[in-house]
Amino acid sequence: MNIALIAHDKKKQDIINFTVAYAPVLKKHKLFATGTTGTKISDATGLEVHRFQSGPLGGDQQIGAMIAENKMDLVIFFKDPLTAQPHEPDIAALIRLCDVYQIPLASNIASAEIFVHALERGDFDWRKVIRDREEG
Repeated sequence: MNIALIAHDKKKQDIINFTVAYAPVLKKHKLFATGTTGTKISDATGLEVHRFQSGPLGGDQQIGAMIAENKMDLVIFFKDPLTAQPHEPDIAALIRLCDVYQIPLASNIASAEIFVHALERGDFDWRKVIRDREEG
């Protein structure tokens, strides 16, 4: 499974804690992240993370492109709902793409934990079947 990991500045420690806690599950999947978030996750966990640009420099749009090409299976995006973001239109577009392409989106630790437990059980294997069918 291809999993995107994104976090606003005030949520970076939360996503680091999350990935440390669930590293045994996440290491079985291909991880993608926006710039700084990916570096911090990799440093804290040792997980291999493909890093895009930072969100404000286009990283959200790069992940959005993968969604539009059916190359992303799950997005974990710890958003900071209390701080205005200068790239809010990019964030809204990313969320919209998740809805359009039926990509599960976790926006906080509680929903991310539900999704990671489902990943562990194989509940998202249908995503791989769809992607393989479209590629093959």
